[in-house]
Amino acid sequence: MTDVFGADPTDRKPTEDAQVSSEESRAPQSLNEEGLDQVDQAPVGEAGEVTGSAPPQDTAEAEDDESNRVTELENTVAERTQDLQRLQAEYVNYKRRVDRDRNLARQAGIESVVADLLPVLDSIDLARQHKDNSQGFELVADSLAKVAQKHGLSSFGAVGEAFDPVMHDALMQAPMADGQVVTETTVSQVIQTGYKLGDRVLRPARVGVANPE
Repeated sequence: MTDVFGADPTDRKPTEDAQVSSEESRAPQSLNEEGLDQVDQAPVGEAGEVTGSAPPQDTAEAEDDESNRVTELENTVAERTQDLQRLQAEYVNYKRRVDRDRNLARQAGIESVVADLLPVLDSIDLARQHKDNSQGFELVADSLAKVAQKHGLSSFGAVGEAFDPVMHDALMQAPMADGQVVTETTVSQVIQTGYKLGDRVLRPARVGVANPE
């Protein structure tokens, strides 16, 4: 069948279909080109990913957090340092106190033993005054005196010393044996020898004193 122009309608259909197909094929290509242009204009990171710059506000907050963290760590270090210094000072004080108490306890033990030896030393002095001694007696007496001196024991109290109320216990007044005139209160007679351990007086010397005229 032919139309008025003498052409068969079936002959035009393939031509129209070809035009439609050509337009459809060009549309996706145009869209692909536009998409590529948008991708090319977007920022690209090192790994090929599309990236954007961080907002200024986030950067400021991160810096503030880091500054606060540093300040917190500095405060913690300062506190720990103060704690260590305080512990060290407490240890030093404790060690000094322990050493002092140890020395006091040791001194007290020596003082107790030496105090028990004083009557023995008095007996030795009396024996020597009465010439009641022998060679064996002298050896024992000398050995005992050396042991006492080793622990800091020393005797005092002699005729002619100036009277000291801390060191001497005056029991009576007696003139000097040789008639010497004194200008101050002076020990004229020793009744019992005094002893001290180090600087500590264990027993004052019992004496008679002569007063100035």
